[in-house]
This record gives sequence, C-alpha cells and structure tokens, in this order.
Amino acid sequence: MVMDNDTKSKTTAKADSHWDVEMALAVMQDPHADAKTWADAVRWLLVNGPPAIRAHIRQASSTATSAQFPELKPQGYTDGGEPVYDLKALAASLGISEAEAGRRLSDMQAAAGIRTLYQPKETHRVQ
Repeated sequence: MVMDNDTKSKTTAKADSHWDVEMALAVMQDPHADAKTWADAVRWLLVNGPPAIRAHIRQASSTATSAQFPELKPQGYTDGGEPVYDLKALAASLGISEAEAGRRLSDMQAAAGIRTLYQPKETHRVQ
C-alpha cells in the first residue's frame, strides 16, 4: 500500500469467479505452480479469502517488505491495519522515478483489483 498525494483512484478489489479458497490454497502450496498462477491465487485470497488467511498474507507481505527494503518504513496504516508507504520513498528504494512508481502501482491496482494507492487523509499516521 502506498500513500500518494496525487492519485484519486478508488479501485476496489475484483472477484474472480473461477477460484475458491481450497483451490487457491492448493496452488499456493504447489511447488510446480507457475509464478502468475501463484500470484493470482494470492490476490484472490487477499480479496475473497477468510479474514485469518488475509491477515497471514498481509503479515508475510510486511515481513518480506521489511527484509528486502529495510530502509522503507510505514508512514501510516489503513483502517484495516495495512502499512502504507510514501510513494517517493518507495520509488527511491526501487531506483525508479516517483512517476514510474505511481504508474506501476496504478497498473497493478487496475489489473489485480487490489487497492494500492491511498490519500494521506485516508490513513492513520505513525506517531
């Protein structure tokens, strides 16, 4: 999740009707699943999975972000408790422009149906 002062997108998660919890979990556990199918299963679970599974995936994502980008610190949190990062700081961590980072996140948001961009007023700031 990224905090962006300019983006006004309100995209919400889309449901993909061919998945169910059992199938998505089986794909996640399959060592032979291709990366796209695995990512689709994770996205589906983030949108449609039971709260406990969504919480585990969010925690794993947070842990991976901290491990791969230790300099990147949450600037706030959504109402759901998801960390929100500053777009400029994220772009710097990735070595790309802020505009490019915003475009990539907007594309991901549209393709996956998972909201990734938030206005600062929509988040709770870290004190």
